[in-house]
Amino acid sequence: MSVLERVKTHEAVALGVVGEEATSRSDYRRLREDLRHELVGRLGLSAIASMLQSVRASEVREELAVTCQAILNEAHFSSLLQSEQDQVTREVLDDICGLGPIQSLLDDDGVSEIMINGTGALFFERDGRIHSAESVFESKEQIMMVIDRILAPLGRRLDRTNPLVDARLANGDRVNAVSDTIAINGPAVTIRKFSDRITTLDRLVELGSIPGWYATLLSWAVHARQDIAVAGGTGSGKTTLLNALSTQIGLQERIVTIEDSAELKFDSHPDVVRLEARSASIEGTGEVTIRDLVKNALRMRPDRIVVGECRGEETIDMLQAMNTGHDGSLTTLHAGSAQEAILRLVLMARFGMDLPTDIIEEQIASALDLLVMSARFPDGIRRITSLSEVSRGDSGGVMLRECVRYDQARGTWELVSEPSFIGEAVRIGALRTEEVERWRRCMPSLAA
Repeated sequence: MSVLERVKTHEAVALGVVGEEATSRSDYRRLREDLRHELVGRLGLSAIASMLQSVRASEVREELAVTCQAILNEAHFSSLLQSEQDQVTREVLDDICGLGPIQSLLDDDGVSEIMINGTGALFFERDGRIHSAESVFESKEQIMMVIDRILAPLGRRLDRTNPLVDARLANGDRVNAVSDTIAINGPAVTIRKFSDRITTLDRLVELGSIPGWYATLLSWAVHARQDIAVAGGTGSGKTTLLNALSTQIGLQERIVTIEDSAELKFDSHPDVVRLEARSASIEGTGEVTIRDLVKNALRMRPDRIVVGECRGEETIDMLQAMNTGHDGSLTTLHAGSAQEAILRLVLMARFGMDLPTDIIEEQIASALDLLVMSARFPDGIRRITSLSEVSRGDSGGVMLRECVRYDQARGTWELVSEPSFIGEAVRIGALRTEEVERWRRCMPSLAA
């Protein structure tokens, strides 16, 4: 039995041969450390660091892989099979050029989330389901090294004085890290990946997350400059939908995006200013909050303001922006239903300005036009579910009128009531009567 096979098998434990299992794992770790040590010894740590700074990581990996193979051909590593040599080389290069055991998961487009629960516990999400990873972190120091590599370019750090950190990778993937002063089982890291494969409403239609007629309705809403909030639970696809909606904004419009960690992508739009909040420095200075950025955005001549997520006192500023001529703005928030979304908006707005509830509800009713819900179901499937029109009630407050309903049991959508903005858009010429009539004819149903 090879070293790697002995490391992976659980039969020895079942038979009580614990010593052999421990020795096998130790042998594999030793060989891997020997390879890393000899690689650094031959090329020099400074030379490798210089290569990583001046050459693309993929090219550096290729060059280092050649050196690794030369080292593995020596007698010291003769016990390793070819498949084992390939694996140990990959793991060493992941440690040197990438982010260790999670690098292969980051490179896998099918993985949507990565979760490090201290040493010995690494999980990932694929197709909405959580799986256990084969490779794991073997020490707290290895995890901290990866965290430092992520945070260093951003000027942030994780330690006793800063035990919670939000950050992002260079490609926009969101990172949350918790130090072992709070996480009992060791440093915990959660990475939310954002796939470039889902960037348009058409792609969401292809994936079955939304029917074509519903996607057309949302596209019209953006063109008609409706103020839209996307609400849903964690991992329900809020940011993905916000990205897709943003692609419908006209190329002649100026967009200002505001986020905690930059995730939104506007690669095809020519006039975009992307703003990102900043945490306080080690000295406790230099913090720039979402609220600061929303206020500043009003001075930047935006046609549209896109806030990645409203989660606090900035909500009142976002509502006021929608009420003062910045129609067509977009945002997201956490909520389980449309009614909960309104309650959360009221609560968060009161964080920013201590106003009576009825006044805040008036702000919401006049600022927000549409509320779209997204959901992730137990089987991992994500759907864009309901669409509600937001308006002022007859006796004040906020009134929600459901326009699109999703039937989870049947997995179907129906148009309950046509949004009022369509008629207005036709009246002012923003939509053509013919295209609206064609759209109406393809409706699955229209409740009375």
